[in-house]
Order: sequence, then C-alpha cells, then structure tokens
Amino acid sequence: MDELIRRRVYGADHDDPDPGPRPGHVYRELVAGPLDGLLLDVTGWTDGQLREGAALATEIGSHGPGGRAWYGPRAGDPHHWDWAGDTP
Repeated sequence: MDELIRRRVYGADHDDPDPGPRPGHVYRELVAGPLDGLLLDVTGWTDGQLREGAALATEIGSHGPGGRAWYGPRAGDPHHWDWAGDTP
C-alpha cells in the first residue's frame, strides 16, 4: 500500500494537494497509453464493469481533447488494466 499512497488517481484535479488513493477505495493501475501509471478508482463497480474495462476521457490521447483511452483488465492480473487504444 505504501507505493499506492504516492500514486495519482485518474480524475483528480491537478491542483489537488492530495491526489492519491483514499482509504477504503478499490483501484486498478493503468498500464501504457496516455494514462500510464495512474490509478483508477473502481469502488462500487460491478463484476461485469470490471471485466469490460472502461473508455476514459483524456486530453492527451491520439485524438486530443474529447478523446478516450480504452483500458481493460490484464489476463491473469485483474489489478492491472492495459491500454487497448484510443477513440474519438
């Protein structure tokens, strides 16, 4: 957990003095792509949502502002979500 404390959570404001994970929340680490290294808060997500992954809004993907980056669970390691590409 110590290594998670220093990590930034996807969606946290850039000027947030504490953009890290919160106690009692569940996270997935985003791997590769424009959101590499961020943590995604999946607290309260259903099993189906966790299997499906997510298209996450990003300003820095290949489609620029308004684009989304697709991330989904890694086979055999659902705590890491791998980048699958960008979409407008």
